[in-house]
Amino acid sequence: MGAVIGELLPFALGIAISPVPIIVVILTLLSARARSSSLGFLFGWVIGIVGVIVALTLLSSLLPTRSDHTPTTWQGVLKLVLGALLLFLAVKQWQKRPSINETPTLPTWMQKVDSFGFLQGLQFGLMLSVLNPKNIILSMSVATDLRTAALPIDQLVTVIVVFTALAASSVLIPVIVYLVASTRLHGPLEALHLWLARENHVIMAVLLLVLGVSTLGKGIGIIWP
Repeated sequence: MGAVIGELLPFALGIAISPVPIIVVILTLLSARARSSSLGFLFGWVIGIVGVIVALTLLSSLLPTRSDHTPTTWQGVLKLVLGALLLFLAVKQWQKRPSINETPTLPTWMQKVDSFGFLQGLQFGLMLSVLNPKNIILSMSVATDLRTAALPIDQLVTVIVVFTALAASSVLIPVIVYLVASTRLHGPLEALHLWLARENHVIMAVLLLVLGVSTLGKGIGIIWP
């Protein structure tokens, strides 16, 4: 089980390091209803991550596998496709980065976060995690690895819990820290928000590039062992 968690760790970090949910949770923490909106967004984000990975894992269990649980050709082909998609998203993110003299602006939908309560935060977190193409692609790669591992149900549940905790950590940690020491966090959160708003496309481009190359390498290793 430890080896499986180690294999999935980069993909969990790929979801966790995504700047968009971090920016959103920071905006909720800077809003007038910080506690309710941030907790709602956190719950929605976690539920969405769990829902996607469980659904894709169940779907992958319907596909054929070998008796010795070694990866099949279709898994290698899927890894190649997912790796190519991640590289494509990396290029798109790089192209969206602002120029040196350009002041980045938040999307209109993100500017509405200030008015969120618990329910709106929950719905937004759920939507952002479930309808996120990057999260789906990374979760598909995780699901194929879980299919190959063929873990007992108790170990499978443990792996999914660990994966979810790591993937949601970048939203979970700021909320917990804010609940403990809210008065001292306004300045650092504002500074982090401004930096992420400017650099989020570059961060995502580098992250997707690394994960795309890694996924392609796994696919090549399966098809041409």
